[in-house]
Amino acid sequence: MFEVFLKEIKELLRDRKTLMFIVALPLLIFPVIFAVVGYMMAMANLEAEQEVHKVYIIGAEAAPEFTEAVKYHKNFELVSADYANKNDIIQAIQNEELDVGIVIQAKAQPESREQTTWQVIYNDSARINYLFRYIEELKEQYQSKVQTLSFNALGVTKESEMEFLISPIKLEKVDTADARESWGEKIGVLLPYLLIPIVLTGAVYPAIDLGAGEKERGTLETLLLTPISRTNIVLGKFLTVLSASLATASLSILSMGLWLFVARTFVNVSEFTVALSHITFVELLAMLSLLIPLAAMFSSIVLSISIYARTFKEAQNYMGPLSMLVFIPVMISVMPNMELTYKTAFIPVTNVALAIKELLKGTSEIGILAVIVGSSILLAVGLLAFCVRWFNQEKVLFR
Repeated sequence: MFEVFLKEIKELLRDRKTLMFIVALPLLIFPVIFAVVGYMMAMANLEAEQEVHKVYIIGAEAAPEFTEAVKYHKNFELVSADYANKNDIIQAIQNEELDVGIVIQAKAQPESREQTTWQVIYNDSARINYLFRYIEELKEQYQSKVQTLSFNALGVTKESEMEFLISPIKLEKVDTADARESWGEKIGVLLPYLLIPIVLTGAVYPAIDLGAGEKERGTLETLLLTPISRTNIVLGKFLTVLSASLATASLSILSMGLWLFVARTFVNVSEFTVALSHITFVELLAMLSLLIPLAAMFSSIVLSISIYARTFKEAQNYMGPLSMLVFIPVMISVMPNMELTYKTAFIPVTNVALAIKELLKGTSEIGILAVIVGSSILLAVGLLAFCVRWFNQEKVLFR
């Protein structure tokens, strides 16, 4: 078994393409993701801040102060046209003559004590829905002045009395979570989306090469002629795939930590670093102990698929749907009311995603973690036994 393992490791280290996915990709993926996403968000926000949109107001005379605020807003250009009604504005927006229209049906009269309705018309599919937020902010400013006039008409002049009439009950949120728990909840949602697929990716390409690749090159028959049993052959291949998967995951975590440390010198994330500084070495080992059986499960699955495939390309076609299926249990872990309990501890992949979040938050329970590791090991052993049995069938090897 170990002779096969050493042989496969040597061949793996000679394959530049596989090494790229095992070493280069994990080290580069996080800076690329952070840089690209950060750049695109910055450019989108900058463009949104600088873009000027054409606005027309029907009934502007009913709210002159609001109209004046729209006119001098940096993101609006108040156009002079002759749109008689709402339908004319809709047609103008469809013809791209306008970006947004506002219909003020009546003046807000404090003495009438009746609510008036304003309509904001825009094309939401044009991805300019932030315009509604701008208009709502201007409306709130105008509305506060109307409220003050209304209260004065009623004889209410004190600000405390106005606040009581508007909102007699005030809710104050007191968060009992510390900084680590808050940051752990946020990062714990994102990290499994990155880490678990990377564990799978680290196993996929070596498995394809060790199974379908050897079939295509014609070297599998030579290996089967050696005095090594088929069980030892497949176990050696399995250890190679598992090592590649764990190496990819370890390098990914190292890369993420390194680039977060680098980013700390450019961005003020003191609260974030203080929160994560409380993560102990034991908790990091616990994360690794969760990933090892998960990597073993993935390694057994992808090696079984690769053994079944006739060619390298066929194996790649099988791996595509598998990569998509892995996201389903990860998505389940972020569903509302999905918590780590003794019941959810038996759901494959989902349990690991939930456990990583709990470890980051510092709220994990040893008993539940032991159940997750134990159930994952049992499932990994079962999948490995299937892989060994699969490899010992002639109809599978020589399809």
